[in-house]
Parts: sequence; structure tokens; C-alpha cells
Amino acid sequence: MNPIFENLFVLELANNHWGRIDRGLKIINDFAQVVKFNNVRAAIKLQFRDVDSFVHDDYKGTQTSRYISKTEATRLSRADLRTLALRIKEQACIPMATPFDEASVDLCEELDLPIIKIASSDLNDWFLIERIALTKRPVIVSTGGSSLKDLDDLVKFFTNRNIPLAINHCVSIYPSEDGELELNQIDYLKQRYPNNVIGLSTHEYHDWHSSMLLSYAKGARTWERHIDIEEDGIPVSPYCSLPHQIDAWFKAYHKAVEMCGGEATTKRVPRPKEVQYLDALVRGVYAKRDLPVGYEIHHRNLNRDFYLAIPLLKGQLSCREILNGQQLVNPVQQNKPLMIDDIDSPYARNQALRDLYYERGL
Repeated sequence: MNPIFENLFVLELANNHWGRIDRGLKIINDFAQVVKFNNVRAAIKLQFRDVDSFVHDDYKGTQTSRYISKTEATRLSRADLRTLALRIKEQACIPMATPFDEASVDLCEELDLPIIKIASSDLNDWFLIERIALTKRPVIVSTGGSSLKDLDDLVKFFTNRNIPLAINHCVSIYPSEDGELELNQIDYLKQRYPNNVIGLSTHEYHDWHSSMLLSYAKGARTWERHIDIEEDGIPVSPYCSLPHQIDAWFKAYHKAVEMCGGEATTKRVPRPKEVQYLDALVRGVYAKRDLPVGYEIHHRNLNRDFYLAIPLLKGQLSCREILNGQQLVNPVQQNKPLMIDDIDSPYARNQALRDLYYERGL
């Protein structure tokens, strides 16, 4: 296990501090004081997106989805992000980032960030994961919405490359009710992955101390919460923690019983609203050039012939599903989405399976 993860608190600037560098700097300053007062090790985490490539050209400047609008509204320049990272270092905290695309991993390297986070929505985005692995930096991943196979594949991938990986139990419901926390999953993750540091990324909003007591007792050794400040009349999301809330640690037995949730011996089944939320964040597959009928997809030609962008459309393949050996049964034009009906797949031939693709996306 890598000691960089041990007893590490990760404080994520919520909503990328609304794209304002002055607000971001104040959040860093305020929470760095709380960190110092409590004598803990903490990272302050930013979100990186290369907006020019992250959003498909046809949807830039539109109100098509809240995710696109927020991504464009909260963008910052590379110079601004460098300023924030330097301020985090100056305040004796660890600068971190969650990169949501490959170009943003380049920025993580440029800023020499010592730890990289993989968001729950990107746990099986292998375009992004393989780029992150090239940095050889320690990685923290959140498990929200994942299947057991997804997680096993990811742990094996980083283990085979000798890259330290911490695994955060996470319920991607914003905010989470106490009865949705499933803290017994910490026990399950520790049993299944004994060589990895296990942590908790949490979004509950009734209480800021019970989950800390319980998770530590269960063996979690890294934690993550969103942070924000009350400033300029901007409303604070209920899943975010204010400075005085991040300082709280205590609670009672009955709350512990409520929060521990289900069994620790099986992987939880993600709730439909969680899966629906995460599906909205997944990038769809688009063609870089005109592709003919009979074209066969291979790992070696993915970056040459395809690119990923939001939004994911109804019926479109996402970064999760494109596989070696799939053949096109329809031509796909440049900059058009790769649809389930365009490939030879049991999901295209069976109506019930096909409907699964058309029930998600925009």
C-alpha cells in the first residue's frame, strides 16, 4: 500500500467554484485554515476538462443539457488552473485534479500533480484510464454505479502496472440520504482488495460526523467530500460541506445502525436513479472520418478513427461498449455518432437488448 493515501482527506471544489478564480482562491484559503487547525493531511482537488474537445461542436453554446451548460459556464484557462494549483501548494495542501478527458491528463502532468482522481462516471472509460496510467502517478477511484467486473478489471489493470490505487466506496446520489450510504461496502472492498487502501467518497447532508466515525472504524483510510463557501449570494449545494461542517466528527449509535446499510459480503446493485445520472455524464463514440460497411474495430485504430464527446445520444455506443472485432453493418459519416444499429451485435439484433441503448442518452 502507498502511504500517500493513508489518512488523506480530499476536498473537492464543488462545481469547479463556478468558474471564478477569485472564488476558488477564497475556498482554498478558508479550507486550508481548517486543515491546519485540525492537523490533518489534505488534498484540495480541482476538476479539469478541455472544453473545446470535451463538448461536441454541434452542441456548444446550446441548452441541450445541464451538464453541457455547466461545463461551458465553469471553464477556466490553463493559467487560472495553474494559479489555483500553486495556491494549494502554498497553503501546505496537496494539489489534485479529476481529469475528465485525455487532454486534461496532460495538464495534470504539466502541473506535476502528485495524485490523480478517476470519477465514478469514468471508471470504465478506457481511453481516459490508459492515458492516466501513462503518468505512473498514484490514483484514487470512486466506485459509484460500477459493477463488480468493472472494479476487478480496473484493480487488475493498475496492479499489473505497479501503480498505487486507492478505492473509494461511493454512492453517486447527490445528495445522499443516510439510509443510502451503504457503509458496509467498506468491509466488502477491504476483503476483496486487501492490497489497496479503501476509502469513502460521500455526499450525505444531514450529518457530518457519523459517517467519519463509522468509516474509520471499518478501515477506511482516505475520505472525500465536496466543499464550498457561502459567498456572493451563490447557493451552496446540499451535498457540499462548509468550513464549520468539515470540522465535525461525532454521532450516536442509532445513526450508526441506520447508516451502515446492507450486507458487506456482496457488491451493491446501483439504484436506477444513480445509473441514470451517471449515464448522462458518459461520452459517446463519434467517427473521425467516413467509415465504410465492413470496417472492423480494433484497439490499434480507435484513436485514429474515433473520438469521444458528450452528449451520449439515444442508441449511441459509449466509451464503455466499443470492443475489438465489432464490424460496421452501416456506413458512418465523419463526426456522426456510432449507433448500436451500425454494428454487428446481439444488442442490435434483439429488440429487448436494443431498447436498452435507446432508453438512455439524449
